[in-house]
Amino acid sequence: MKQLTSYNRAAGYLNKIFDLLNQHYFESALTRPTITIQSTPKAYGHFSMRPDTWVSATGVSHEINIGAGTLARPIEDVAATLLHEMVHYYCCVNGIQDTSRGNLYHNKRFKAVAESHGLIVEHDPKYGWTITHPSDGLLDFILETGLTDILITRNEFYGISVPGTGTHSSGGMAPVPPRPSSSRKYICPCCGNSVRATKMVNIACVDCREVMVLAG
Repeated sequence: MKQLTSYNRAAGYLNKIFDLLNQHYFESALTRPTITIQSTPKAYGHFSMRPDTWVSATGVSHEINIGAGTLARPIEDVAATLLHEMVHYYCCVNGIQDTSRGNLYHNKRFKAVAESHGLIVEHDPKYGWTITHPSDGLLDFILETGLTDILITRNEFYGISVPGTGTHSSGGMAPVPPRPSSSRKYICPCCGNSVRATKMVNIACVDCREVMVLAG
């Protein structure tokens, strides 16, 4: 697979990730929305509850947006953000009121649905159960499907951010470096075959009978 270093390729990749997550966690029950990449100074992403947010000659759709300045985070964090918004989408079409206070506060219904669909969520005093992390199951799924990091982002000079799909302030500061990926890449020193793991492991290449080494 070519490196994800162009906007168009990244946009198409988000649609691919949506389809994979939709099949794995929602039995493909969610109609694909219009997935956008726009600046979101106060969040990592958002879901539009209006079913006609996007209108075309062939129909209408909801919108899921991924913050343009957050694309280059580790792929597990981008996937968790997308999955967070997909949980809102699922709740919306199934009549589950998962937010309050102007749709900003994530209540315990959101927490329950999110944690049954591959996410770990923590409580924020202002925004509720909104701090989002990938579960071990989601991390394993990302490794199994071979998803890789998006290597392009919009330079938005955002300030200190809350982990997960939370809020962050804009203070004209240089971007805060993302936390390191929780996955590790191992390479066979003989043939170059590679695998990823979510923790330190001892692993060997069966073809070459060589111990695989951690990529630098």
